[in-house]
Amino acid sequence: MECLMQYLDDLDDLYGMIGLVFERLRRFMIGLAALAALVAGAAAGTWLAFVHTPIAAATGILLFVTLLYRSAIKAPAQKPQSA
Repeated sequence: MECLMQYLDDLDDLYGMIGLVFERLRRFMIGLAALAALVAGAAAGTWLAFVHTPIAAATGILLFVTLLYRSAIKAPAQKPQSA
């Protein structure tokens, strides 16, 4: 009976290890997708700046104002209170 329990424990450990490997792979793929989106956005912005300079400037100003507005209305982070 002890041998069966040890075998089941080993299977449980193997299942957990596979889950951890897949979690690392998932995080890597999400990071890769974020990097691809960042590069695509930068390339599109550069292309727009070369082709339609006034539209690129207007888009940049709108994005800056939007980020400034979001940072202005965002609730301040609450600091943990010490005892």
